[in-house]
Amino acid sequence: MRDRNGRSGGAPRNARSSRDARVPVPTVLRPALLLDRDGVINVEVNYLHRPDDVVLVPGVARAIAMANEFNIPVIVITNQAGIARGKYGEADLAAVGSRIDELIAPAVIDATYFCPHHPDGTVPELRIECECRKPQPGMLQQAALEHGLDLARSIFVGDKDSDLGAARAAGCGAVLVRSGYGADVERTLGAEHPLFDHVFDSLIDAMPYVLMRLRQV
Repeated sequence: MRDRNGRSGGAPRNARSSRDARVPVPTVLRPALLLDRDGVINVEVNYLHRPDDVVLVPGVARAIAMANEFNIPVIVITNQAGIARGKYGEADLAAVGSRIDELIAPAVIDATYFCPHHPDGTVPELRIECECRKPQPGMLQQAALEHGLDLARSIFVGDKDSDLGAARAAGCGAVLVRSGYGADVERTLGAEHPLFDHVFDSLIDAMPYVLMRLRQV
């Protein structure tokens, strides 16, 4: 893995982030809405890397806008093994992110954290075991440090068991959505499982519960 200065090897091993380092970290910890990307924000596409292939899950723009209205940080936490496998590069990932930003506007995603690593990758410097690839909690912990987040009061919404595992490892609330791979995960784990608190059809369906939890004082 590369460190935050782009050097290979060594520690700490961190994910890539879109956070603007010029923005000061809040001094009061805040709860956040943490989102997986593929299958939660956009319709699942294997190794998505072309902006023209981005299709939003219905209701996502409104769901993110609802969080924006209450000044709740919205942060994307995504594994991107396709980079390690040589399927696409970080520029392609950024282009997809820009397309998502266009499609959800005027709603806003505050930052995106992505893990470009995979132990079976074909890109040598990215073919490693890391602390950021979900279900490891590294990306969530890095987001918390850089955005002043209270993970214990935050909620991670995902469609895979790796999302749920990362949420639990970081001490977050965990919501499973049936969009993407979520319906299959629910069938495998069962309707009630300690990896998640609740299950909903999609992000927009989860928002009443999410806002109730995140707005608790």
